[in-house]
Amino acid sequence: MQMRQSTILNMLSRKKRLTVTELAEILDVSEVTVRKDLSQLEDRGLLRREHGYATIVNTDDVMNRLSFNYDVKRKIAQKALTSVRDGETIMIESGSCCALLAEEIVSNKRDITIITNSVFIATFLRHKVGARIILLGGEYQNESQVMIGPLVKICAVNFHVDKFFIGTDGFNEVGAMSGDLMRAEAVRNMAVSANKTIILTESKKFVQTGVVPLLPYEQINTIYTDGEIEESTIKKLESRNVNIISC
Repeated sequence: MQMRQSTILNMLSRKKRLTVTELAEILDVSEVTVRKDLSQLEDRGLLRREHGYATIVNTDDVMNRLSFNYDVKRKIAQKALTSVRDGETIMIESGSCCALLAEEIVSNKRDITIITNSVFIATFLRHKVGARIILLGGEYQNESQVMIGPLVKICAVNFHVDKFFIGTDGFNEVGAMSGDLMRAEAVRNMAVSANKTIILTESKKFVQTGVVPLLPYEQINTIYTDGEIEESTIKKLESRNVNIISC
């Protein structure tokens, strides 16, 4: 994605709605150029166009969360991409960084199979050539667009992978935290089928927590994050044998 389009997403995440004229003035480009950018972003579901202006998608929508801090999340995904080899089968849970990682994988790696409980990721990649997706069964959670419940566990035990990529809502002294009990349960059930569990998250999550435990530090191998992570946080996590990679 062009830097200009990333700037548009960041502005819309703050102001929610901007006219084509405003965007053209801010970006110092023609309105024709802005309309082309908006059309491309709308095609990817990252914003909605109405007559004369662009607006962010519903604030409860997964795509809206992906659009917020898009540049940072993209960099994290690109850094995590270096851990994936051609020909691998991997697991990915839902989350905006994870969705961008999945997109990076199918765009840059060959012969990759992605096992996921995320309907959003499967849909997000539907137009990508070469995307091979195995969608785990379960009860559909509409807001997050993921499969949850006991069927996820029944499906996941039929696979074994080296790497499982997940997001998180925050951390506490014990480990990673989640804001959703059923999604946390699905993550734990999927993690059993992986040699390594890898978290992709923005550094701001290290000063946030969640409602329910996700995974203890002992079950987390690596965390990919941005360069704003505090040195004290890095040392604390490394003392728990968690590998921290920042971009």
